[in-house]
Amino acid sequence: MLAAGLASLAGLPFARRVGAALTPSDARTAIAYPDARTGAPLAFPADFGAHPQYRVEWWYVTGWIDRPTYGFQVTFFRVRPGIAEDNPSRFAPRQLLFAHAALADPALGRLRVAERAAREGFGLAGANEGPTHAWIGSWSLVQEGAEYLTAVRAPDFSFDFALARTQPVLVEGDGGVSRKGPDPDETSGYYSEPQLAVHGTLAVGGRSRNVEGAAWLDHEWSSDYLARGAVGWDWTGVNFEDGGALMAFRIRDAAGAPVWAGGTLRDASGRRTTFGPADIAFTPLHRWTSPRTRVEYPIAMHIRAGGLEATLEPLFDDQELDARASVGTVYWEGAVRARLAGRDAGRGYLELTGYGAPLRL
Repeated sequence: MLAAGLASLAGLPFARRVGAALTPSDARTAIAYPDARTGAPLAFPADFGAHPQYRVEWWYVTGWIDRPTYGFQVTFFRVRPGIAEDNPSRFAPRQLLFAHAALADPALGRLRVAERAAREGFGLAGANEGPTHAWIGSWSLVQEGAEYLTAVRAPDFSFDFALARTQPVLVEGDGGVSRKGPDPDETSGYYSEPQLAVHGTLAVGGRSRNVEGAAWLDHEWSSDYLARGAVGWDWTGVNFEDGGALMAFRIRDAAGAPVWAGGTLRDASGRRTTFGPADIAFTPLHRWTSPRTRVEYPIAMHIRAGGLEATLEPLFDDQELDARASVGTVYWEGAVRARLAGRDAGRGYLELTGYGAPLRL
């Protein structure tokens, strides 16, 4: 769902939507970004691709690899900074691309991490409309029918995975419009692809092997994401062993209280239930303090989503991603096991942002 790399946008001169008016933070630019409410209902295959008029967008893949066990994440961000849009130069930064990739390696006890960034153009980076196709150099996420192909090349790991759809697309929120705050403009277009079957090759430490597993893909686009007073969010996407899937999130204020919350459960029979703020609760069970940044994160959680009660436990504690050198933020994003009534019931990812410092979008 949510990707902390959006904190990288803090230094860009965006126009900010306030009520019905736009107040430009840079006098050169006042872009009338659309709000996600105007984009419903979702229409496929068009909504698989980029929505270049919106301020921000991301395709976010998380998953587990079996035998040996790893967690993995790859995210492509597209940003419309709202500068130089009337400049005819091909070098004008009308769209910016960022990508993060991480491998949760239990043998190492921390994440292997890599990042990339580029402006769109010259065939070197882009995010196409239509079927999913986002890339920066040799990194890519490409949709081919009911399958996604993703490739990442990093100094100490690489992977080439095919992610095959096994279930219908899961439309989030109200017909694909997901509320993110009390203001109706604080929304995103949002759908998920749970229970993706993973197969491909993974190389770690110079050794390549064929692997299998399961993954989750989120695709979101928005022009006004964080509500006023919000500092960050907690999000989880869980693939249950029985074929069900749960997405849940809460957006927090500086005191840790929820500003907004929501989620979706699709059970093993395919029945879909949408949750509002009163239906969702995140209760920390265990906290971990990073020895590098001294940031404390609630890395084990009890989740209530309507009548469902689940416990999330990390694959290992140190799954902090320090991206201050590139995009200016630190967050925890890790592989977790899900337990229902005390038994292992699924696997997924947990993302925790805004604990070290508030995110500024």
